[in-house]
Amino acid sequence: MKTDELRDKYLTFFESKGHRRVASDVLVPTWDPSVLFTPAGMNQFKDHFLGKVKLDFTRATSCQKCLRTGDIENVGRTAYHHTFFEMLGNFSFGDYFKREAINWAWEFLTDKKWLALDPSRLTVTVYKDDDEAAGIWQKDIGLKVDRIERCDEDENFWPASAPSQGPDGVCGPCSEIYFHPDQGKSVEIWNLVFTQFNRVGDPPNNLRPLPSKNIDTGMGLERTAATLQGVPTNYHIDTLFPIVQAAAEICGVKYELDSDAGRRCRRITDHVRACTFAIHENVYPGPQKEKYVVKRLLRRAVLDGHQMGLHEPFLHKLVPAVVAAMKGPYPDLVETAQRVASVIEKEEANFFGTIDAGLNRIERAFDDMRKENRTRVEGAVAAELYQTYGVPPELFESLAAEHNLAFDWEGYAHSMEQHGEASGKVQHTVMGAKGPIDSLKHALHSTEFLGYDTTVADAVVKGIITGKAPNDHLVDKMDEVGHAAPVRVILDRTPFYGESGGQVGDIGKLVGDGFEFEVVDTQKDGALIVHIGHLRKGTIREGAKVRATVDDARRDAIRRAHSATHILHYALQKNLGSHAQQQGSKVTDDELRFDFTNLSPVESSQLAAIAKDVVERVAAGAPVKWETLPLADARKQGAMMLFGEKYPDPVRMVSMGDFSRELCGGVHLNSTGDVGAFEILSEEGVSAGTRRIIALTGKKATDYRARLEAEVKKASEKLGVAGYDLPHAVEALIEKRRELKRALEAGVKPNLAAAQATVKKVAGDTAESMKSILGEAARRMSVGLLGVAERIELMATEVESLGQRLAQREAAGPLSADSLLEKATTEGGVTVVVADVPGVEPNLMRQLIDQIRQKQPLSAVLLATTQGEDKVTLVAGISKQLQERGLSAGKWIGPVAAAVGGGGGGRPDLAQAGGKDPAKLPAALDVANKTIAEMLKA
Repeated sequence: MKTDELRDKYLTFFESKGHRRVASDVLVPTWDPSVLFTPAGMNQFKDHFLGKVKLDFTRATSCQKCLRTGDIENVGRTAYHHTFFEMLGNFSFGDYFKREAINWAWEFLTDKKWLALDPSRLTVTVYKDDDEAAGIWQKDIGLKVDRIERCDEDENFWPASAPSQGPDGVCGPCSEIYFHPDQGKSVEIWNLVFTQFNRVGDPPNNLRPLPSKNIDTGMGLERTAATLQGVPTNYHIDTLFPIVQAAAEICGVKYELDSDAGRRCRRITDHVRACTFAIHENVYPGPQKEKYVVKRLLRRAVLDGHQMGLHEPFLHKLVPAVVAAMKGPYPDLVETAQRVASVIEKEEANFFGTIDAGLNRIERAFDDMRKENRTRVEGAVAAELYQTYGVPPELFESLAAEHNLAFDWEGYAHSMEQHGEASGKVQHTVMGAKGPIDSLKHALHSTEFLGYDTTVADAVVKGIITGKAPNDHLVDKMDEVGHAAPVRVILDRTPFYGESGGQVGDIGKLVGDGFEFEVVDTQKDGALIVHIGHLRKGTIREGAKVRATVDDARRDAIRRAHSATHILHYALQKNLGSHAQQQGSKVTDDELRFDFTNLSPVESSQLAAIAKDVVERVAAGAPVKWETLPLADARKQGAMMLFGEKYPDPVRMVSMGDFSRELCGGVHLNSTGDVGAFEILSEEGVSAGTRRIIALTGKKATDYRARLEAEVKKASEKLGVAGYDLPHAVEALIEKRRELKRALEAGVKPNLAAAQATVKKVAGDTAESMKSILGEAARRMSVGLLGVAERIELMATEVESLGQRLAQREAAGPLSADSLLEKATTEGGVTVVVADVPGVEPNLMRQLIDQIRQKQPLSAVLLATTQGEDKVTLVAGISKQLQERGLSAGKWIGPVAAAVGGGGGGRPDLAQAGGKDPAKLPAALDVANKTIAEMLKA
């Protein structure tokens, strides 16, 4: 039986038993902070199990994409371990229990209509005290006692060892089904979890029966497919073996099951499949959390290829094989295949650039350890390798294990903390959290949201929570006006939007009989909307009636920014391509931040085109509409589906004219024209493959545009040119400064004609051109748009100073090594030059000293110059023959610098120092002459 057929048969079977077929949750459930990746099929149903949501169904079945890294070292080595895998599951939320779960599992496995496995090849395990499950296996299924093994809590309880070791919360015994092939080890293909207890405290008598018992079962898709297809390893099933073969071909090796190359090809297969799915959901390789896991998997796979002789990126070539194998159940993979391959190739190239140096450093570390009889890799060494060569510590640990060396994780963590870095660690699943908000979830399930239609509504207070978790409390009333810590208020219905989907929460007031509560933020916790704020007057009580009023002006500004976000998303895809998908956003009052997928910076011409498209769509005044409809219908109408997003069914679709359809729960305008002004502030990178645009709308955009126009006017006035001439005038100023510096450093006259020639006198400024004019000027000076005028002023001051120093130098007459030697003195046969060289740069001073030493092999030279009213620069040089006699330029320059209120030193052959008192320079030069004379006599 093919893998795709098995998947569909399982879901169809449980649909026939009254289960709702539910789509796989996303691989990265951002709503659940307890995990990095979805680790099991039950994860998306946690609130269903805990009774925190209104149940639309009490039975569900799914095939869940999962990713775990706890057994990563076994991947490729054993027959069944993966990081990415699919878990088939059937779930009951207070509906059926053990009898149905056991009977249906057996029916699906053995009935000829379904899998038709030989019952004689199946055995089961149960928890040691679970007589109920054992009895069902015996009486209902007919298994003999010798085919029912009773196991302890570490094997047959969820979470493992929960009764004795915890954690507290929902838990229960398990029953596992094993298949026994003719050859090889038995394999667990099904695990039935009976969540029937709430653990409270330590044993004994710490397992309290739940009022509502649940079923959570899981069947590994790959394991069962391998069983049905009669292959020795999951990697030989129809959806994985083509990828294994492609890996062997690309790596240039012959695939053999038990060879090192075979194990590496299987590991490459697993890791590239996991990363393809993760990157498809816009999880790019990075330094932390789930992004770090992707980086780690890719680099492990690259190392496997490297150890088989590859030195160029190769993993990205396997993406088509992954897509071909998995596109049946996951057709969206086809749409992102090119983007996924590009991201993988870029990460490969980065690692290949450092891998050889990193591996050499590791081998040296191992050699040092062997010489010193040390058996544990130092954490500091691993941290250095990660920071310098990008070698993940887990990869270093694996290599160390091959040499029978331990790894200092504590030392590694300490070293990384010192550098402010941390990586993603092993995920865990948490259920059964307790607290006031959880009590309200059980009681209310949800808050009715009215904010799409109104910003004012009457409601009833259902809960008041004071304090911070874990020390928060549900109280009947609150009368402490002026309290410092925010209070949370939950209503039965509200017009306030709770922060979600990137849109910030509303602010406003809750007013009732004799009290007023200021809402400073609104958040969502599950399906509850939580009003956060401060009591300003009176006493607020549970059960009180309130008039809930949202701050209208701020809400309108948020609507402008949110609708503009959808228009910007459209413009990005139009100008950059369909890969430019939203990766995150923040929408506040007349300001938006939009993160999107793009492997390189957006060129200025592209950014201008994007802004132009947004402005045109705003000006068109297209109608904005929203409707709730089945997810399938929204897909048919072309609604944009973000990869990695889990959508409810039905969904809310927001349409703008005929150019944009997105699934969105936020608040929007009625017309695109109501966005008003739109201005892009910046475009920048936030992580590998992710860019960010920050933009303004409405009044903030109008105010910003006025500031830009004022900046252009101020900057152009400083340069005495028309607005359109600003970039040219800025370039002329930059060139003038560059030429003056060059002239000072080289000791030549400046050529200012070329710089002046770049200025063009053009009149006629328009508001539309202000930003591009200012942007070009800012780019040339490497400053922000609103820093141009200030930078021009600073640069003009610098140019003036450079000009004055050039004038000083010219006034002092011709300057060269020969002209300085004409003023030289002789001390004991040594040519001594001590001179004030006005307007000369330190670089030119060093050149002159070198020229003099070449002309006079027995010489000592000290040159000085002043800059402004508070700076003196001194440079001294001693010829090689004098150095051999023990003289030092550093010792010579010290007392001279002290004479002008400074200090400094340097090498015996050349030294530089500074001072703060130019008025004392003549006296300092006398000190220089006396000091060198004494040094030559010594």
